[in-house]
This record gives sequence, structure tokens and C-alpha cells, in this order.
Amino acid sequence: MIDLIPGIHSSSSALNAERIRLEVIAQNISNANTTRSINGQPYQRQQVVFESMLSDVQKKSGEFGMNAPKQVQIAKIQKDSKPPRMVFNPGHPDADEQGMVAMPDINVHEEMADLLTASRAFEANLAVIRNARSMAIQTLSIGKRS
Repeated sequence: MIDLIPGIHSSSSALNAERIRLEVIAQNISNANTTRSINGQPYQRQQVVFESMLSDVQKKSGEFGMNAPKQVQIAKIQKDSKPPRMVFNPGHPDADEQGMVAMPDINVHEEMADLLTASRAFEANLAVIRNARSMAIQTLSIGKRS
């Protein structure tokens, strides 16, 4: 079977990966002030780690080369290793004896920049899919012109 839209598989896997990245960033922003999570510790920032892989179909068929489409997948969602930042707030319910509260070390401005980057990557992959669809329709219409 002839694949008229070869890049759509890569773009669709990238769309799914960026969607998950957007969800993780939104979770980081929403928990920027969470001092006590399920484990009793402050929320830890999470980040998505991507990896690219060759399609299993091409590995089975033996087609390798420079034009082999790659897919994007999430290798893991890892917690940031930075320690929580200590803030003086003696009236807080989670304050220790000195009035210090352990807050998540999340910079909302950095998270918003990451959110914008992920959103732009998502839009770029959508544009690739739209253009591939348009080119496939034009390719199919070549036979109708005779």
C-alpha cells in the first residue's frame, strides 16, 4: 500500500507527546503552592523526557535508511531533584517551629515559557498534518484533470 502521507505518523505521535507535556506543565503550575501532597511532602515539579524511535513496522519489513520516519514517545515523567525552597510564614499550618514552610521550587514564569513552547510545538505539528492532507488531496486530484 502506498502511504500518501508519510509524515503524519511522526506528527501524530508528537501531538500526543506534546499533549502530555502540556498536561504536566499545567499540573506544575496548579501545584506551585502545594505544601503537602499525598506523601506529606511539598509537591515536586515534574518534567517530561522525550525519546524518538523508529517505527516497528519498518524494523519488521527491513526498510532502514535516512528517510525512515521516526516517532516521538515519552520515555518517562521524572520528578525534579531540586529541594523545596524555605519560606518564612509562621501563620501557615505546615510551618515548623521557626515559622519556615517548605514550598515547591517551581518558577511559574519558567513554567509559562515551557507552556508556550509546548503549545507552539503542538501548533507546528498540526500545521504539518494540515499541509500533508492538502498535498495528498492535490495528489489525488491529478488523475481527475484528464
